Amino acid sequence: MTQDELSAWALRNGWQILAGSLSLVKPAAPKEAIVRMIFKATVVSLEVKKPAGKWEKIASAPYAQIVYDKEGERPAGLGFEKIPSFAMLMRENKDRLAFSKFGQAG
Repeated sequence: MTQDELSAWALRNGWQILAGSLSLVKPAAPKEAIVRMIFKATVVSLEVKKPAGKWEKIASAPYAQIVYDKEGERPAGLGFEKIPSFAMLMRENKDRLAFSKFGQAG
């Protein structure tokens, strides 16, 4: 995947840009990032925020090694599986963004 493809996937799936990084937020604190992707020229890093507030890198991979999983639902090779309840966190973020857009339209 390219940086643009990865960014487009993230934005379609509930990620938002906070402090210059694609991020997932805490459901109870929607302005506070808890997971983020840091894009560099040739690699992307996946980081999680520790309870003390410090970011910890849990995975990093060159764009060329990131491909869609077997189901074609999310990128594999970046370490999402290392985050407990990642699918649920992403779903909550996507639902919250969809609801806020729906609420503004009506």
